[in-house]
Amino acid sequence: MNTFGDPTIWLPFVFAGLMGLSILIYVVLDGFDLGVGVLFPFAEEDEKDMMIATIGPFWDANETWLVLAVGLLLVAFPAAHGAILTALYLPVAIMLVGLILRGVAFEFRAKAPAPHKRLWNNAFFAGSLMTSLSQGFMLGMYIMGLEWTLVNAAFSLLTAVFLTVGYSFIGATWVIHKTDGALQAKSVDWAKGGIWGLVLGIGLVSMATPLVSTRIFDKWFSWPEALLLSPLPILSALLVFALWWMLRRMPFTHDRVSWLPFAAASSLWVMAFIGMAYSFYPYVVPEQLTIYEAASAPESLFIILIGTLFVLPTILAYTVLAYTVFRGKATELRYD
Repeated sequence: MNTFGDPTIWLPFVFAGLMGLSILIYVVLDGFDLGVGVLFPFAEEDEKDMMIATIGPFWDANETWLVLAVGLLLVAFPAAHGAILTALYLPVAIMLVGLILRGVAFEFRAKAPAPHKRLWNNAFFAGSLMTSLSQGFMLGMYIMGLEWTLVNAAFSLLTAVFLTVGYSFIGATWVIHKTDGALQAKSVDWAKGGIWGLVLGIGLVSMATPLVSTRIFDKWFSWPEALLLSPLPILSALLVFALWWMLRRMPFTHDRVSWLPFAAASSLWVMAFIGMAYSFYPYVVPEQLTIYEAASAPESLFIILIGTLFVLPTILAYTVLAYTVFRGKATELRYD
């Protein structure tokens, strides 16, 4: 029997892939603009204006991918949507407040009188920090099986901190690419410190993941599965070395290649995400619901797939257009 011809098999697999792709794009793209906000306290007032200019044309497009990912979870895997959001109601609420605060502060800081501008800069930082920490906490709880225990909460607090540092690192590499001069040099120093937080975070998650499930442990350390997984840690180590090497030699003689640290940092996030996807597949709720058990009826999934084939390319085209039109170094962001 050809299981891939069975819609109860291939449709959930396709939607899990689309949802995973949406989450990955969101983590990389909104990760860097959240990271820019987290770095605000380390910048001077005039530098904050330029940092905002580096993300101004992109941040709302980046958040579209989060909407798409949650929407796909809701319509394609409603049982999983209920289980995940029920377990993570508090951090999700904090994340939404943070996202709202960021959006309001982004607009108000540009129009506020000079004495009030610092207030909205602080609000932008607070919203970025709340969003980053809550997403890191949700990641930790997901890895630990969505069970609220003291140990799981403590682990999730660690992942919250390390994910926030990771966002600040990729945010620093983005500022390196989009600016020059003193701010670029300062961003190199931020990235040099942040890379070790990212490495520690990936290491923490990598150590904990196989310990929460014998199934995942076997996928990592059984033969030949261990051989199939081996390229991920090897490539990740090479990327960390390449990043450290590049940051030590910046600014480059030719600033046209200042995008390389951001590209390498994004690739490192991709490696980490692939490792997580490999570990938890086929479960959408760890050790509770597989994508096949949580999926909607095949008839519903097929109709949703038709709509997704129109929506996804539109969002992708919008994102590519934004990054193409506003390529190059950032300039002053004005609203008049």
